[in-house]
Amino acid sequence: MERKNIWLKYDRKEEEALENLSKEYMSYLDRGKTEREVVKVSEEMAREKGYKSLSEVLAEGRTLQAGDKVYATLMKKAIALFHIGTQPMEKGMNILGAHVDSPRLDVKQNPLYEDSDFAYLDTHYYGGIKKYQWVTIPLAIHGVVVKKDGSVMDVVVGEEEEDPVVFISDLLIHLSREQLEKKAAKVIEGDDLNIIIGNKPLKGEEKDSVKKAVLKLLSDKYGMIEEDFLSAELEVVPAGKAREAGLDRSMIMAYGHDDRVCAFTSLVAMLEMESIERTACTLLVDKEEIGSVGATGMQSRFFENTVAELLEAMGEFKDLTLRRALANSRMLSSDVSAAYDPTYPQAFEKKNSAFLSKGMVFNKFTGSGGKGGSNDANPEYMADLRRILEGNSVSFQTAELGKVDVGGGGTIAYILAHYGMEVIDCGVAVLNMHAPWEVVSKADVYETKKGYVAFLQN
Repeated sequence: MERKNIWLKYDRKEEEALENLSKEYMSYLDRGKTEREVVKVSEEMAREKGYKSLSEVLAEGRTLQAGDKVYATLMKKAIALFHIGTQPMEKGMNILGAHVDSPRLDVKQNPLYEDSDFAYLDTHYYGGIKKYQWVTIPLAIHGVVVKKDGSVMDVVVGEEEEDPVVFISDLLIHLSREQLEKKAAKVIEGDDLNIIIGNKPLKGEEKDSVKKAVLKLLSDKYGMIEEDFLSAELEVVPAGKAREAGLDRSMIMAYGHDDRVCAFTSLVAMLEMESIERTACTLLVDKEEIGSVGATGMQSRFFENTVAELLEAMGEFKDLTLRRALANSRMLSSDVSAAYDPTYPQAFEKKNSAFLSKGMVFNKFTGSGGKGGSNDANPEYMADLRRILEGNSVSFQTAELGKVDVGGGGTIAYILAHYGMEVIDCGVAVLNMHAPWEVVSKADVYETKKGYVAFLQN
């Protein structure tokens, strides 16, 4: 079941559409480097396409009906969009679900200190990372600072050409003989991921003069005092914009493809929908990289509660109707898959691997070892999806995440499967997954969006 490189099938018109989508996606990545930013951008895009806030609809006491488009957000870190179809909700929805958080470094609550005339911020890494990949590269700080009076300040430092960047130092090669004898997991320890943010002392100060100079900068620019770190949410991410990759510009290199490539394609597919029979939903959630926990993760009741509110606004709410609507739904758990890397063939089982530029990827199951923690999709569902995709000329492939006993990973699929709905993992193949800079094929982004459109329409 060899799949061909899908660039071979495009004519000039389709390549133009592909390039336009890629430009839009790169802009989406640049504007959304944190889950808050992604949700904000997604909300703006939805409103431009006529979506209304569900909370506003409820406050007005309006009754929703077929054709209406609404969305709901939670704590500015999760968003659910609904396009109501002509069929009763009780018959289920077509759902696209992705996550918007990515591996990164989080600034601690009491982070600022000085050592040997350097001012530092302490961090705690978030999600699965190779810690050594995060040293000596330019880093940016994104997030919010919330003061005691409730005022919120948005912070973005390191993204504009004129902005300074921050960084983590590493030991020079001349003195690193002992360091290089360590295992890769120990070459850089989690407690060594300290961000250098300054070296210039404040004149007239004897003790902690560099730290005090940084605090003066923060006060002058943001009106911020040191205690405001206690109610700040600052994320450290690679500095710089998404870039076309390869001399042929066939790929995109950027921070956060996992899983914003699936969030973007799901959202764009959703916003293309016009009249539909079966209610469509796109669900973008937080915290997948740490187990989908917390109020904004998939394990919360956000999605279920929002569907209940939607049914109430349609005048159809009953507990049994809610249960049937969820159980009768079909979902694509939109998450990335590991792209085969010929430099490291020992980690992959080639004939069951995903490849760049061979189409959207279906993972019938994920998990690790003996399918631990996996949602294992039904073959009847997979057969139906094959029919839909082939009928719409969508290129796709199937894969597992590496060799059986080499590793593995999970998604939000198993959580939605708790409702009894049909769920399968599907998304885009990613090279360098969980590294500061990841790589995808433009063609795979394009095919995945096409596939999501076909799914929502059928």
